[in-house]
Amino acid sequence: MNKLPIIFLLLWTFSCQQPAEQKQTFIKGVYGNPATLLDAGYRFDSLGMNAVFVRSISLNREFFDIATQQGAKVFVEFPTLNGKDYLKDHPEAWPITETGEKAEPADWFMGICPTDPDFKNYRIGQLKKILHEFKVDGIFLDYVHWHAQFETKDPILPETCFCDRCTGQFGESTRIIIPGDSISHKAQWILKNKDKEWRNWRSEVLNGWIADMGDVVDEIQPEAKLGIFYCSWYPADYDSALYRILGIDPKAISEIADVMSPMLFHQMKARPTTWVGEYVKWLGDLIEAGSKSEDLNQDLNQKFGPQIWPIIQSHNNPGIISPEEFRQVMIEGMKAPASGIMMFSDQSLVENPEKIRVMKNLYTEGIK
Repeated sequence: MNKLPIIFLLLWTFSCQQPAEQKQTFIKGVYGNPATLLDAGYRFDSLGMNAVFVRSISLNREFFDIATQQGAKVFVEFPTLNGKDYLKDHPEAWPITETGEKAEPADWFMGICPTDPDFKNYRIGQLKKILHEFKVDGIFLDYVHWHAQFETKDPILPETCFCDRCTGQFGESTRIIIPGDSISHKAQWILKNKDKEWRNWRSEVLNGWIADMGDVVDEIQPEAKLGIFYCSWYPADYDSALYRILGIDPKAISEIADVMSPMLFHQMKARPTTWVGEYVKWLGDLIEAGSKSEDLNQDLNQKFGPQIWPIIQSHNNPGIISPEEFRQVMIEGMKAPASGIMMFSDQSLVENPEKIRVMKNLYTEGIK
């Protein structure tokens, strides 16, 4: 009997089993413009880091090459629905409130109408440019929400967007005829009579953005991960504003993205440090993600499904985050089912070498 086909069969079987058995190393990174750490004389590998999460505006060839040479995976933040600069020359993309007026900036943030097709093509072009120029380890979509401000103790939560394009697409999608002879009349009718359908449609618009950006990544760099930075509220917080106003459905997003990165900025949101670990646990239960070990230094057998890499706060605003408080939120964020972590931001580390020592100890020695 010829044994050659049997050998091929065994090799084929082994190769098919590899993805399910492959072990994922815990991701240990920093978010922002990590080049500030290099400028201060540090090396990523000497700090125990194996990843950097760099803003797209800070990405350049020199930084990319140094990061990869020092053993760091490069993940790029992509400011998806931040429309501040685009709106300067494209007022037609301005989000409109239920009164028919242009939405005011929400503190420093200015969102955009997510249904504007020219803006979407603009963002797709920017994403393609990054992916053609750099072989990244992943793209992390940021600002994937309808116009609002949640990075504060007192959120700014306007009702948007009721432009003719949005109400027209909503009516067509749901086969609903919307009465009214003005934007404000149509908006009031929708909110009074079709609120549930309206909220569902808005969430689907965001999910469509994520899926479309993911398709671009898959087309150009199919091995790169698609991550999402998103508001880490519980569903009932602020009168259910996560879904009702922001349009965010974590469960639905987890079925599209490879990595969920909740923005666990405890002090910005006036939460205790323990909230960080509690939220990671809650999210893991919701999306059925997780690992079999809480040991930071041990390889993790990943379940099928998205990974959780929280981003925690070291930034001194509002107030001051002490090195010990920073250590506590790092420990909370590393708890299972998290399989990675990063902090905001690099600048806060450079300003306080004691925080760098805390990060280095946790990244190299693990949780004691």
